[in-house]
Amino acid sequence: MPVKQSHAALLIIDVINDLEFPGGEKVLPWARKMVERLAPVAEQARRAGVPVIYVNDNFGQWRSNFDELFEYCTRSDARGREVALALKPHPDDYFIVKPKHSAFFSTSLVPLLEYLGTSHLILTGIATNLCVFFSAHDAHMHEYELSVLSDCCCAESDTDHDIALDQLKRFLKVRICRGAELDMAHLAGPPRTGPVA
Repeated sequence: MPVKQSHAALLIIDVINDLEFPGGEKVLPWARKMVERLAPVAEQARRAGVPVIYVNDNFGQWRSNFDELFEYCTRSDARGREVALALKPHPDDYFIVKPKHSAFFSTSLVPLLEYLGTSHLILTGIATNLCVFFSAHDAHMHEYELSVLSDCCCAESDTDHDIALDQLKRFLKVRICRGAELDMAHLAGPPRTGPVA
C-alpha cells in the first residue's frame, strides 16, 4: 500500500516517559496540562493525514522495542505513567527510539521524513528546553520549516519553557504558536518541491 506523503509531520518527543529523573517531579504537573492540549492536536493530525511521529528516548533500555519501552514507562510506580498512557501512539503512528537529546542524532528520522516527503516539522513534547530544543536546532540545520506548539510542550518551569521558546524564535526563526492555531488540513497538503538536506 503506497504511503500518503505530507508536507508536514507532527513530532511528539519523549512523552512516553517515566519522568524518573532529577527534576521529573517538577515536570509532572506541566506534563499533565500538556496532555490536555497535545492529545487533541495529535487526533486532528491523524484525521487530516498529517503523519504523527513519536521520537522517544530509550532510557538506557538498549535491548527494548516499543512495546517493552512503553511497558517500562507505564509500570505501576513510574511517575510519568498517566502521561504515557494518555499519549500512547496509535497503530498508524510512527515510533523512533533515540539515544540522546536530539530526535535526529543517530536515528532513522531523516530517512523517514524523506520517505514521507516532509519539509515542515511541528515539534511538541518533553522538555521544551532540552530534547525539543536540541531537536529544533538539528531540524534547522537540516533546513526544515519549523513550528513549535507552545501549549504542547513542557519543562520544569515556566521560565525554562519561555526562555527556550524565545531562543528558538529569535535565532532560528521558528514559528511559535498554540495547537489550536494550526490548520492541519492545510499542512497535510502534498510535499513541496525541492530537496531537504
